[in-house]
Amino acid sequence: MLRIKEVQKNSIGEELGLEKGDVVLAFDGHSAVDILDYLYYDEKEFFTITVRQNNGDESSCEIEKYEDESLGLIFEDDNLGIKTCQNHCIFCFIDQMPCGMRDSLYVKDDDYRQSFLHGNFVTLTNLTKEDEERIVRLNLSPLYVSVHTMNGELRKKMTGNRFADKIVGQIDKFAKNGITMHTQVVLARGYNDGEELEYTARELFKYYPNVKTMAVVPVGMTKFRDGLTPIQDIDKDYASSVIALARKLNKEFKANFIQLGDEFYFRAGLDVEPYEFYGDFAQIENGVGTTAKFLKEIDENLKNRTFNKKILLISGTSASEFIKKQAQKVEQKTKGVEIKVLAVKNEFFGETVNCTGLLTGQDILKAIKNCGDGYEIAVMPRHVLRENTNLFLDGMTVDELAEKTGKKIRITDGTGESFVKALSMQNLAKGE
Repeated sequence: MLRIKEVQKNSIGEELGLEKGDVVLAFDGHSAVDILDYLYYDEKEFFTITVRQNNGDESSCEIEKYEDESLGLIFEDDNLGIKTCQNHCIFCFIDQMPCGMRDSLYVKDDDYRQSFLHGNFVTLTNLTKEDEERIVRLNLSPLYVSVHTMNGELRKKMTGNRFADKIVGQIDKFAKNGITMHTQVVLARGYNDGEELEYTARELFKYYPNVKTMAVVPVGMTKFRDGLTPIQDIDKDYASSVIALARKLNKEFKANFIQLGDEFYFRAGLDVEPYEFYGDFAQIENGVGTTAKFLKEIDENLKNRTFNKKILLISGTSASEFIKKQAQKVEQKTKGVEIKVLAVKNEFFGETVNCTGLLTGQDILKAIKNCGDGYEIAVMPRHVLRENTNLFLDGMTVDELAEKTGKKIRITDGTGESFVKALSMQNLAKGE
């Protein structure tokens, strides 16, 4: 149920006589579980709303309105408390986190509502039949689904959940009811790769275009894996073989269905796919297509400038060679600028974690202090910070890093445009 906090003036809700404290119980006879019910029905022209008023009376009213008209209701709570994961995946990154970090970093969310609202990947293992029906009824599309494998027995083994084999029926049901899905496979070497990966791709492609993409990303492994399932890290030859398989299947499918995480290309020493390959970049938050988009944005924003500064450019070890090439482009266009790409080793999580986004403040601090004097500015992408904060994963702030290094810290927004501006313009303003 949804308790009303405010009724907007001149709204349909006000015309109905709804007041603060009234409780919305149902729409069209379906329980009002959370804000998604309201958002869905608020866009419909005809429906029934059931309300319990402050005096305890319950009543139902038929609504007839235009699609762009709103009931104008604001609620005390959206009822979207996070549904957590009940799996025990052999590759779970949170299980590899050290103790003593902020509580929020240990939350294992597996909530289909957050998948719809924010693109979070979910396994669907905690769905009830009612949840499945609700997804279809409210058309919660697109969903982002962590499939990992379409082999039911293998999926149960990899997730540590005896109900994980339901995925085949769930994908089938959602696809037949018009739900769009983007899927991912976290590739654990020796488990769901090779023939298993090919099988999963073929099974999911049966539902194309309802299943629009299948991302494949490598397992992230920290040094805190004592007692966990052994998984071998990927190397150049292995990454190359995964790329070759994906390209072969996409050619057969005549669609850019399998989209690999950029990390595979870095490990293989190969260029990523062209910009056009990634379409609307639906998997970009998964590290898929980031490089291609970044490259295009850099090339579109390079201009002849003058900027007499020595700059440190922070990167994880995996992407450092790629970043050096992009920094050189800026140097060629910007008179006077000198850029040093600082490939920071991840001592906090271990050197197997080599992406920029998982660098901590203390590792960046150590690397900057060891790089020598003369550099006035350190530039790094927002991915090193927790979302909507100035905090690194280890709790250090941007201001603390600036104070301890004696350098100006510039945080780019992760785009190629922001990258070029940070390295070639003195008045970036934001992020210093």
